[in-house]
Order: sequence, then structure tokens, then C-alpha cells
Amino acid sequence: MFACSNKRSDIPSLKESYSKNDKNPFGGYVFFKQATQLFKNNDIRVRKDKAETSLLHYDDTAALYINVSKNFFIGKEGLSAVKSFVEKGNYMFIASENFDSSFLDFIKVSIAPKTVFMMLQQMQYTSVRLNNSRFLDSTRYAYFYFPFKNHFTKLADSAIQVLGVNDDGKPNFLVVFFGRGRLFIHCEPRAFSNYFLLQRDNYNYLQQALSFVPAEPEQVIWDDYYNKRNRAASDKDNKTGLAVLLQYPAMAWAFGLLIALLLLYLFFGSKRRQRVMEELPPNINTSVAFVETVSRLYLQKKDNKGIADKMITYFFEHIRNQYFLNTSQVNDSFVSTFTRKSNMQLIDAEKLFAHIQHIQESYAISDGELLLLNQQIESYYKTKT
Repeated sequence: MFACSNKRSDIPSLKESYSKNDKNPFGGYVFFKQATQLFKNNDIRVRKDKAETSLLHYDDTAALYINVSKNFFIGKEGLSAVKSFVEKGNYMFIASENFDSSFLDFIKVSIAPKTVFMMLQQMQYTSVRLNNSRFLDSTRYAYFYFPFKNHFTKLADSAIQVLGVNDDGKPNFLVVFFGRGRLFIHCEPRAFSNYFLLQRDNYNYLQQALSFVPAEPEQVIWDDYYNKRNRAASDKDNKTGLAVLLQYPAMAWAFGLLIALLLLYLFFGSKRRQRVMEELPPNINTSVAFVETVSRLYLQKKDNKGIADKMITYFFEHIRNQYFLNTSQVNDSFVSTFTRKSNMQLIDAEKLFAHIQHIQESYAISDGELLLLNQQIESYYKTKT
């Protein structure tokens, strides 16, 4: 975002507008100026209305309609106007990358769908050329940009003739004879952009492409409406959103590809089997492990006094629960009663409680004193009844 906001102002826009006033690389300024020279005896009428408004009521029989746009989506009403206009004997020159399906069905052709390989092409010198048998011109009109790959397919109708091809020899420029008129269709509008026409002698390509139309038409109409439209305006009220998308070949192919990928995912995903679950071991008593862990923490801190206090606390708790003796006062009477009930030797008991008293009165004890306390308490547990 920062880079885009600080882009250099001298880099022209690469938007494919094809507007007659746009002097950027993919504007239509050069084409429009060339048209004014080619048809210098005509005043070019610029129309900014849809086809059913600008063409339906023309009574001319030798007029020329020119449209250069990224998308030529005219809808059913616009198609009826186009049919009526051409059938009377008029000429239409349309250069567009995308056509709606109703228009392609009318001229009985298809446009090859864009593949992933086509969309990943790098910039290179690419060219278009005219049908040498029609124009006696074998020149390759080239420029440096993304390759000219768009082309028409299924040209079975005898009323269709190929006027131009791309680098691969695939047809990208057709003429369709309909009624008393002719419909010129080109699927590479970039070949009529400012950038292309200003390369060397590429302006000759435009002049040759328009050489089959009358030198002095009754009138010349420049369409400046569809280069700003992405869909037919007449369809928005009577079609659902999905129907509007599917009428455009590129969107229909993309939608079909999405559905196909979803079905493949469901097909292969349904064959996956659940991984075998391992048998869980039964729960175990972790109290001993917890005590060991806590003990290790005290040992690591060298807190011998803390460990001894915990041992004495647990030992006195055992005495209270086991023999019902009060451990708040440890005296000779307590020691005598304890030895009698526990079957511990009196001398051993006296040493044990004397050591306990010493530890309780000390601020810190050594490893040896802690070990002796542990041995004395363990000796009691081994001899108690």
C-alpha cells in the first residue's frame, strides 16, 4: 500500500479504457484520430447510449459503427438492435476481449477459454497479422507486451471469413455477412490501443482492418458506452445475479471450474479413512509422582529445612491419625505412650523425637541431618505394628 501510494507520477496507467480521449497506453485516442482522417468527409458521431437506444432507429443503409472496448456485453435487446442495424446494409466494427454468450451464439462462433498457462504468460514481443489472401499483406505487426492469445473457435458457418490471425495462426479477426451488411469482429482490442498503433508501422494494421468498409459511409458512429460497462444494463432487472454472471463466457468457465474442483474434493475426500485410535492407558495415581517432583524442587534449591519440616508435619499427622495422640507437646509421657502403642524401642523413639526437636529449633540443617531424620522415620515405619 505504501509503494502504491508513492508510485511515480510519470508511469502511465495501463487500464484498458479505449476511450477516445484517453492518451494512456491502452486508450483509444490514436484510433479515434486515425478514424477522423480515414473518414475526413464524415463527422464522427460519438454515442454514449446502449445499442438499443443508439442503433435501433437508424434508417441508414451504409453507416459504420465502431466499438473498441474490454467487454462488449449488449444483452438481448442490444443484440436485436445490432441485428436490425447490420441487416439493413450497415457495417459494424467491434474489437473486444469479452462478449456475452447471446452475441456469440448470434454469430455462431466461440472464443477459446483462458487457460492457466495463458494467464501466466510473460511479456514478450507478440504480433498479429492479416489474412494474406484477403489483404495481400503478410506483415507481422508487433509490440512488446503480453501475448495475443485470444482467438475464435467453431467457425463452421459459410457466412464467416477469417481476416486476421495471431502468432499461433489462430483466427482473431472475422467478418460475418448478415443480411445486406457486414459485421467485423476482433477479439484483441489491444491491437487498436495507443501503445500498439504507435509502434513502427502498426497504424497500417488499423487502416487495413478498415479497408473493407465504405470509404465514405453515410455516417460514422463511435461508441463510447460499452468501454465503461462490465455487463449488459438491460439484464439487471430481469436476471438473477448468477444468471448475469453465467451469460459471460469467462465467468461461466470460472464458475464451472469451481464446481468441478469442489466435486473432485468431495470425491477424493470421501475416500479418506479415519486414523486408528490408539488405546488410552488407564489413569494412574500420580500422588507419589507429585510428591517426588515437589521433593526434587526442594532438593534443587537445597532447602533441607523445608523438606525436614514437611517430613515432620506428615509424621505427626500419621501419629495423630494412627494412635490418637496429641503432638502439640512432645515430652517424656508422650514418648512413653508412643513407644507402647507403636512397638518402637524407647531409645530409638527418644533419639527420633530429640532429633525432631533439634530440627524444629534450628534455622538450617545439613544434608547429614536431613538424611538421619529420613532414616529414623523409615526405621519407625518398618517396625510399627
